[in-house]
Amino acid sequence: MIRQIDLEEYEKSEPHSLSVSERDTLREIVSSLTIEPVAGKEGEYYLTPGFTVGAVEIGDLSVFIQPKIGISQLLSLACYAMGVFEPKELRQFDFEDQKTLPDTLALALAAAARRAFTRGLLHGYRIEAEALYSVRGRIRLDDQIRHRFGIPMPIEVRYDEFTDDILANQLVKAAAYRVGRMRLRSQSARSGLGWIAGILDNVSPVEFPRNSVPEIHFDQLNEHYKGVVSLSQLILRHSEFEAVRGKIRASGFLMNMNSFFQKFVTQALREALGISAHVFGQKSVCSLDEENRVGLRPDLSWWNGSSYLFVGDAKYKKVANESIPNADLYQMLAYTTALDLPVGLLIYAAGEADGAAYQVRHSGKRLEIAVLDLSGTLDKVLARIERMAKKVVALRDEVSC
Repeated sequence: MIRQIDLEEYEKSEPHSLSVSERDTLREIVSSLTIEPVAGKEGEYYLTPGFTVGAVEIGDLSVFIQPKIGISQLLSLACYAMGVFEPKELRQFDFEDQKTLPDTLALALAAAARRAFTRGLLHGYRIEAEALYSVRGRIRLDDQIRHRFGIPMPIEVRYDEFTDDILANQLVKAAAYRVGRMRLRSQSARSGLGWIAGILDNVSPVEFPRNSVPEIHFDQLNEHYKGVVSLSQLILRHSEFEAVRGKIRASGFLMNMNSFFQKFVTQALREALGISAHVFGQKSVCSLDEENRVGLRPDLSWWNGSSYLFVGDAKYKKVANESIPNADLYQMLAYTTALDLPVGLLIYAAGEADGAAYQVRHSGKRLEIAVLDLSGTLDKVLARIERMAKKVVALRDEVSC
């Protein structure tokens, strides 16, 4: 029997029953999830999600952590943060809110695949090397002598094969397989993935580790594949994890909201400012001290050669540390000091802080706080980013004056 636990980001749950293996596997995979035993009840726990949202399955246990901004909004902003989609391109996905994240992903992937495959499967040339009883392509003389010892048959050859078994199709097939391993509630979601599997039947199944999902260069010949491949890459980068404890096996799709927020803000500000990653983003580590022993790496910086023009940090969740209150402000003060800038900007997701400015005593430094509301359509969020970009320019101009 399937057991379903529905949680909400940063909200403490009602008590839930977990076996020791389930509890330990959840702790291993969802490191930001707080699991607190219920007093006086063995095997009962309160679950409080942290910055990780998504779905994870352990044996017959299915856990879903709902993001506060909603599934469809999360996926739209995440796709934009990848830096390969314009807002008008994202509208093609029409992420439809389902009861679970896997269903939403499955339906979106199937819809993107149908659009891409309308023009037929993408084909390409692949180099094949094998032993045949007839000549095809070029004879590999060195291999013929080394492996066949002068025997004429079979012949070691190398040739170009025009095939649909290419990287782009392999990525889509791998993503469909990953989503299909999760528990889907919608029959249309299951049918959509089955349709992809049938179309890509001749494509080799390839496993892509989450940290080494390959990139694909798009041009006029394969531009129609951009949507489905990019969505497949997103799925593959966030769904490959397994923990094995005894007989329990876990899999799923999880996203780190801290990392997602920082990537989205960086990409959106770049677009709004009309500048590239070569001058805006997360640069190499700078140092707080003269001896270069205390490294610092702000999320956002704007530079001209070796000179910094702006520094900022994107915080999805305000750091809550009772022993070090206002830790985020101290961190920003360190950035402005190390980079010799008069002002720094902290950008929080809405609900974490109010806009404010702090003039630091005896330092000539000013720390500003801005808030980004992620609710509403992507266009509305990007309109708010446009206003924030004007603030960034104003802070940069203070350095130039």
